[in-house]
This record gives sequence, C-alpha cells and structure tokens, in this order.
Amino acid sequence: MSADTAVKYVTETPEAEVERVAAWINTEEYKEKNFARQALVINPPHACQPLGAELVAHGFEGTLPFVHGSQGCASYYRSTLNRHFREPAPAVSDSMTEDGAVFGGQNNLHEALENAYAMYKPKMMAIFTSCMPEIIGDDLTAFIKNAKNKEIVPQDFPLPFANTPSFNGSHVHGYDAMLLAILQTLTSEKQVEGRCTGKLNLIAGFDANTGNYREYKRILKEFGIPYTLLADISETFDSPLDGTYRVYPGGTKLDDAADSINGKATITLGPYATAKTFGWIKDAYSGKHKAMPLPMGIAKTDAFLMELAEMFGKPVPESLKAERGRAVDAVTDAHQYIHGKKFALYGDPDYLLGYVSFLLELGARPYHILCSKGTKKVEKELQALLDTSMYGKDCKIYMNKDLWHLRSLVMTDPVDAVIGDTHGKFLARDAKIPLFRFGFPNFDRVNLHRYPLVGYQGVVNMMTAICNKFIDIKDETCEDQFFEMMR
Repeated sequence: MSADTAVKYVTETPEAEVERVAAWINTEEYKEKNFARQALVINPPHACQPLGAELVAHGFEGTLPFVHGSQGCASYYRSTLNRHFREPAPAVSDSMTEDGAVFGGQNNLHEALENAYAMYKPKMMAIFTSCMPEIIGDDLTAFIKNAKNKEIVPQDFPLPFANTPSFNGSHVHGYDAMLLAILQTLTSEKQVEGRCTGKLNLIAGFDANTGNYREYKRILKEFGIPYTLLADISETFDSPLDGTYRVYPGGTKLDDAADSINGKATITLGPYATAKTFGWIKDAYSGKHKAMPLPMGIAKTDAFLMELAEMFGKPVPESLKAERGRAVDAVTDAHQYIHGKKFALYGDPDYLLGYVSFLLELGARPYHILCSKGTKKVEKELQALLDTSMYGKDCKIYMNKDLWHLRSLVMTDPVDAVIGDTHGKFLARDAKIPLFRFGFPNFDRVNLHRYPLVGYQGVVNMMTAICNKFIDIKDETCEDQFFEMMR
C-alpha cells in the first residue's frame, strides 16, 4: 500500500496505551467498574423471543413459521437456526416497512397470508411478531379474524399467533408463548369427557439438540409407553439427505397435538421454558401433570425414569438399568480427570440446572454460574442445588449478567473451563481455557446437536468430551518426560 492510499486514523493510539488497557481489563479494578454498568449489554448469551417462537413452529407437521414484521428480522431468526443445525429453516415474513409502521401491518399480513397459503400449501401457519408491530400496537386478533372473513384463508385453517416482542424476554419466553398459542388453537373443542388416549404428552422445552429428542423417544420406546412429543424438531432439523427437498420434514402430527388434551399424563422437561404453557395445561388437560428438570446427570435421569414408571405402572426396563450401570462405570473410569476442576457456566435456566447437577455428581465445581435472563426463583433453585454438595461451596451465581461480565470473572478468579454456546469462545480464548459447547447456538463446530446430553447416554457424552479435552491439554502442554502412553 502506497503512502497516498494508506489509511489515516482520526486518532492515533500509542501502542503502549493499547497494551495498558489490554492489561487493565483483566484487573479487579476493571471488574468492579464492569459490574457497575447498567445501561449497556455486551455479548448477551440469549436470543430474542421470535427465534424461540420459530423453533416451536418448526416442531409441528406441515407448519410454516410466519413472521409479522420486517424481512431483516425474519432473516436473523432463520439464519441463526440455519447456522446451528446446518439445515434449512423455511419461514415467511409479511415484510413490514415504513408504511406499515405508520398505517399498521394488516395489509402486509393479509397479502402475505394469501401468497404463503397458495404457494407453500402448509397445514398450519404459526404467526409471531417482531419489534415493529409490537411497538405500534397491531391487533393480530382482529387482523386474523378479518383475513378469514375476507376468505384469504379458510375459516377452519389454523392460524395460532403469539405476541413476541424482541425488546423484552428471550428466546425461551417466545418459545413458551408460541407453544401455548399452538396448543390452545389445535385443542379447541377437542376435549372429550371420559376419553383417554393412554398417551404421555412430553414437552422438551426450548431444546435445540435433536439428539435429546431422539433420546426421549428411545427411552419411552424401551418403557413401552405410547407418547406424543409436542413440538418435535428431531426430523425437522435432522432429516436424511436423500436428494429430495421437503419443506416440512417431520414434526408433531396436528391430529396428535389436538388429541393431546385427552392424554393420560403430561410431563414438561425444562419447566422454565414452558411456564405459561404448563400453567394452562394443568387447568385444561386431562390426566396427571408434572414439571421436571432436564434429565441431565445420573440423579435427574433417575428421577425422570422413576416418574415414568410410577405414572404408567411399569417397571424400569432392564435395558435402561444396564445403561445406568454403564454410565456409572464411565463416570468411575474417568472422574479423576474432572474432579476438583472449576467451571464457568452460562445459558438458559433449565440447562444451567442440568450442568450444575451433572458437575456436582462428578466432584467438579460449577464456580461461576451466569444467567442472562433469570428470576429469583431460578437463583434460589440453583443455590439449593449447590447447597446439596461440598463441591458447591463458594460457587457464585450471577443473574441477569452478560458474557463481558463473565470475562471479568474468569480473568480475575480463574477457572479450568467454560460450558456454554459459541458466543463464549472469545472469553475462553482470552483466558486460555477450553469451551465445551453444550448450549445454543453453536455455529463453529459440526454435529454437536446430534449428540444427546440428556439421559444416561448424555452423561457418557458430556463426560467423554470434557475428560478427553483435559487429557488433550495435558498431552499438548506437558514436558517430554511426562508425555506418557497412559493417561
């Protein structure tokens, strides 16, 4: 580059000043200032409500996610799911622009409904909002009623909708709102007095791990328990590559979802992601109802299996007992590589509870626990879990903080590793520690969503990933005389 074309900065920062600031942000003094900020969020480990709503919509047969809002917002939700699953996430938008912001979005909605119904032939369209229509106060109830009165779509065509403003809550809350709307729509007038399907309704909560859904199905098949897995994305985002493109692969059948109101029992796993939905189910659905934590780790998997056994009067299958034994054996073989290690954790409340339970069972320390969108109830439950183990002593919980806060923590009070999603790779790199990508989203590694983290198989998978990485680090950093064949 010649002197004439070289970039000339408005302000030149001396190299010594750059080095000084780079060192200063790793200090206790900076951490204190960092934790004092209130009006700024840096690298938040959560997404917005409509993304969670779109994930739900993909979990039902023939369902087209429909964004009432701008095209750019729809592209963000789709691309996030594309990058995590490396699979298509087809969705449409009514592409609101400036005129919609002034005059309202009804015309956009009606034109988009007509086009999408004709072109993509869905069995259901699940409508959810972005920021713009929420700010101007669009009335979706009236808009949809008018669309059906104008015969833009048939009167009996299901159009569940959820208000999912991006400026509050998170992907977890959007998941809850959309799931509730879909179930309320599909089950309307479907309850039959005295009818029982004999099935379990299972809700997985916001879980972007297709391997987990398959693991739930496998466990229920081992038990011989008939089930309806609501919002099932196992095929949607993990369908075979056979040369045929399917717009709507997999998903919970709409008839099964409609009849779920007559089920024998309903279990929600990951209850913080389905609080409103499960509250309504307890009032509206037949049978027994149970909210349980994600079955991550031995103890929480035990509790899930025992609940299934009690609800359906079936003994725990010998095959699952054998799996438990193999998981305990795997833990026994490898616990020494993880025992006493300190971890920094971040993610959704339900996943955090699973991580903490798993680590405590192994004698590891969930030392820094950060939740970007949580409540006092979440904090109390996490603390209660820490209090059950000597390894939870001195571990700290940080509610409604972001990953720049977590960076200060790991730089001033170091840990051995981080558990979370791709967004934590920057702080992990700065701290020179490994990141175990167990959450959502994961953009920079492949196939992780296919490995279950729940059940006894999940114990083996997480244990194997963590321990082998620590062994790799030992091999890569030890002196020659300690480079052993056996580890």
